[in-house]
Amino acid sequence: MDLEEQKLNQTLIDSQNSWRLRVMEEIKKQWWLAGPLIIDSLLQYSIQVISVMFVGHLGDFSLAAASMATSFASVTGLSLLIGTGSTLDTLCGQAYGAQQNHMLGIHLQRATMVLFFMSLPIAVIWAKTEQILVMFGQDEEISKGAGVYACSMIPMVFSFGLLQCLFRFLQTQNIVIPVMIISGVTTLLHFPLCWFLVFKSGLGNTGAALASSITSWVNVLLLVLYVKFSPACEDSWTGISEVNLQEALKFLKLAIPSASMICLEFCSFEVVILVAGILPNPQVETSVMSIVMTTSAILFNISYGLGSAASIRVSNELGAGLPQAACLTAYVAVLMTTVVGMILCVIFILLLRDAWGRLFSNETETLRYISAMMPLLAVTNFLDGIQCVLSGVVRGCGRQKIGALINLGAYYLVGIPCAIMFAFPLKIGGKGLWMGMTSAIFVQMVSLLFVTLQTNWGQEVKKAADRARI
Repeated sequence: MDLEEQKLNQTLIDSQNSWRLRVMEEIKKQWWLAGPLIIDSLLQYSIQVISVMFVGHLGDFSLAAASMATSFASVTGLSLLIGTGSTLDTLCGQAYGAQQNHMLGIHLQRATMVLFFMSLPIAVIWAKTEQILVMFGQDEEISKGAGVYACSMIPMVFSFGLLQCLFRFLQTQNIVIPVMIISGVTTLLHFPLCWFLVFKSGLGNTGAALASSITSWVNVLLLVLYVKFSPACEDSWTGISEVNLQEALKFLKLAIPSASMICLEFCSFEVVILVAGILPNPQVETSVMSIVMTTSAILFNISYGLGSAASIRVSNELGAGLPQAACLTAYVAVLMTTVVGMILCVIFILLLRDAWGRLFSNETETLRYISAMMPLLAVTNFLDGIQCVLSGVVRGCGRQKIGALINLGAYYLVGIPCAIMFAFPLKIGGKGLWMGMTSAIFVQMVSLLFVTLQTNWGQEVKKAADRARI
């Protein structure tokens, strides 16, 4: 072997080692973000679960009313605020990558103003919960209880919008551990607060809803204090500045597709729950579907944490003008969630298939049904994990319009029609409904994967630079 061949081989070896080091470094960065984000997401979700659990001890009627109100609030308000707030994944993430830290505070103020005014009509809708549910044919007594619960949640709608803004303002700066700790503190506070307001104060259902509102506002207060006094935010938060209407309209151009992207997906699953109520043996079908949805929501929080980490990393790299690094980030994120999804599949199919249902029910028929659903749920979660990360990549690039169109087609042109066809003409029942939604997630994942593979990362860097000047 001559000297030139030796140099060439050494160059190839060095290149391979460099590539491996970059991949390992990216995996470390994403896990450092994803770990706290997953925990934070689960903690935030647990607050509503804790409230419903306390209410469940008041009786079946109270549980049904609280569950219906929580579901109604999620569809008509919370999902909209989450989607709108996710606009900051793009704007703050890219501004931070471009080292224009002062713009993060400006984006935060624009988002806060928009979400506050958005919360006003949501509050009016929640105040009319009883009338709306009755109009859609729901039981009048349960609708009345749900209406009282939803009205008591109205203070939370304003804090929830602020939370979405503050979360993303901090997370896009890679400040995730303090956010996780604050969420942990407020969740621990929620236990005794909920117990006192539900059982000791005599407020019952209303007490659980008020506890959620108080906990949410405490979370906001702690985050505001952190932003105000932490040295980590001294460059990104420089005080309140004037926000004019034109700036808010620029924010809305990206916020509307961001909100649509989230809401279209959330609402489709609520439609499936309603359809489950008109299947033969609706009590069993609805119970199983509720358990499956709860399990799916828990697993979704893991996937959402991974997707948020991918969104932050992609937006940071694009803002920094590093197209190849952004591309590597996207591919590493997909690899990570694939591995995590496979592990969760093994856990749920082999280890928890027969045991998981016992956490929710003792009915033999229900337990058998849930056991039969577990393999399908595992596959759904595997696909959903990949699409969550790909959706995060789309948000990091600021391509929410494409994401919204994909979700519209996947869930409303494929998913819901397939779910109805499997459930009724083919008589597969509730399992058929879930098969339909799994087909929607598959179409969504494949479409997002195609978009990611076709991404011109150099062009996305230019778009990020243009956005940073807004």
